Amino acid sequence: MAREQFQNLTEPMYYILMALLKEKCGVDIMEAVSEISKGRVKVGPGTLYALLGKFEKEGIIRETEVQGRKRSYIITEKGQELLLEEYNRLIIMVRDGEFYMEEKL
Repeated sequence: MAREQFQNLTEPMYYILMALLKEKCGVDIMEAVSEISKGRVKVGPGTLYALLGKFEKEGIIRETEVQGRKRSYIITEKGQELLLEEYNRLIIMVRDGEFYMEEKL
C-alpha cells in the first residue's frame, strides 16, 4: 500500500527518508535535508511534520524517542525498500534521458 500512496516521492520526501537512515529529531532532519541537497531543498516544519505523520502511519519510519516535545525517528526496513525503489527509478530516468538529451543539446 505504501508504494501506491508514495508511487513517486517528491524531493522533500526523498531527502527526508535519506536523512532518516540515521536516527534524527525534526530539527536535525531539516538540517540534514539541506546538507544532503547542498541547500537546494529546504523543508519547513509544517511540511516535515505532515510527512513524518504520513510516513509513520504507513510504517515507513518509526518514532524512536520522545523527550518532552522533541521526537526522534528512523527509517524502517519498509522505508528503506521504498527509498531504494525510488533511487533506482531515478537512475533509470537519468539513463533513459542521457542518450536522448545529449543528442538534442
